[in-house]
Amino acid sequence: QDVTEAARHDRAVAAAAHELRQLVDTANAPIFGIDVDGNVNEWNDKTAEITGYSREEAMDKHLVSTFIVPKLRESVQRVMDNALQGKETSNYELEFCTKSKDIRHLLVNATTRRDANYNIMGVVGVAQDVTETAKHDRAVAAMANELRQLV
Repeated sequence: QDVTEAARHDRAVAAAAHELRQLVDTANAPIFGIDVDGNVNEWNDKTAEITGYSREEAMDKHLVSTFIVPKLRESVQRVMDNALQGKETSNYELEFCTKSKDIRHLLVNATTRRDANYNIMGVVGVAQDVTETAKHDRAVAAMANELRQLV
């Protein structure tokens, strides 16, 4: 009976893991993660869609040096390093460079990822694509600047 109960428990854990994997993969938000060395180990469907890089292309690549625009690499690396020390950051904006060389603006929460023994094993970023909002804000700022010059 103990073996049956253990097998039932194992099936329940596997089903929960499968359900969580499906939730992350199909979420309507970009979700990506890194290991303790900064290499991509999580890249959901939405992240692939907005960056143009498939999961296979992104996996094991260094997140910051590969996908973040050069001018923000230092600050984004600092956010990731902090999360790897357990200091999480909410609502910071970063810019992803897409495969087609476009820029996507993401508002990200960087959360420390831990194993069952509470050891830090990486960082997961859950994001919101704010590219259109950023474009709109820049257009409004440009119009305001033009108006100021006319006055």
